[in-house]
Amino acid sequence: MAQQKDNKMNSEFSTFGRFDAGDTPIVLDDVAGIAKNAGDVIMEIYNGTSEEDWKKIADFKSDGSPLTMADKKANDVICAALTKAYPKIPIISEENKLEAYAKRKEWKYFWCVDPLDGTKEFIKRNGQFTVNIGLCCDGKPIAGVVFVPASDPPVMYKGALGLGPPVKEEVLPPGLDMGYDSFVSIACKAFKETDSGLTIVASASHNTPETDAFIAKYDEPKKKSLGSSLKLLMVAEGAAHIYPRLAPTCEWDTCAAHAIVVCAGGEVLQAEGGAPCTPGAPVVYNKENALNPFFIVYGKRVAPAPKKGAKAAGGGGPPMMTILAILVVLIACGAVFLLK
Repeated sequence: MAQQKDNKMNSEFSTFGRFDAGDTPIVLDDVAGIAKNAGDVIMEIYNGTSEEDWKKIADFKSDGSPLTMADKKANDVICAALTKAYPKIPIISEENKLEAYAKRKEWKYFWCVDPLDGTKEFIKRNGQFTVNIGLCCDGKPIAGVVFVPASDPPVMYKGALGLGPPVKEEVLPPGLDMGYDSFVSIACKAFKETDSGLTIVASASHNTPETDAFIAKYDEPKKKSLGSSLKLLMVAEGAAHIYPRLAPTCEWDTCAAHAIVVCAGGEVLQAEGGAPCTPGAPVVYNKENALNPFFIVYGKRVAPAPKKGAKAAGGGGPPMMTILAILVVLIACGAVFLLK
């Protein structure tokens, strides 16, 4: 397994994403290096397992969701590295036992980790899976890295609030490093919900009638399907305008990519269904129950221009024609009085 010091995605080489979580200094590229190492472990299993053994690749959790050795090994890599580098910051991970809420609710900063998001896509061997590491403050995502190890070339997304736009970086093998040419800043695409032909991305494995009804409200939408947190990233980089998730997810599924969406100028808002929620408010983390409510991911929504001649909301006085009519009445009344 490659060691973090052997790849250039760490603070020795980078000035990207430096900030403090309380009294703990964070360098986002160090966190990205941890995600990269976890991705390397996943790909060793992904590429090194025979077709016969692949048929037995998954076990199942008590809730029926699949679990592979890749999930477990990637989780071990991430949790060990985060604990060593940031011992004061606790970890919430899909593959760890969830601490009692009485203890968790006191946490100001915490990591929210999905070591292999899109296990169903991993089992299908379609490459649509990610490594997610998010950082929260008071339940709000403030930084995230998402690694896509099976893309060609592998890609890392990373962003932190208040430090400019997020970055999409190609993770190339040693000797092929392209320097500044290997990464670009990304941003959500601006749009009006009344626009025709909006691109709406939906889950490849969890489509629902509610999702179809939501998409049908738009004018000639273009629908795309994808797995894992890649759907949020499509909105973050402007490849899609909206992602409705009207089916269950958990906090670790969304946290890291949520941070990147917000850094890119978008929103991840609660929608009715899935769990108790406040529709229209941002999705929050470290709840008593780790289940997310349904939610909608939007790029940069622009309010429609007011119709020509429409009265401005909450402002202005009576229309000019009304004022003129009142003056005519007053003048007429005055003339009648003088004639008496």
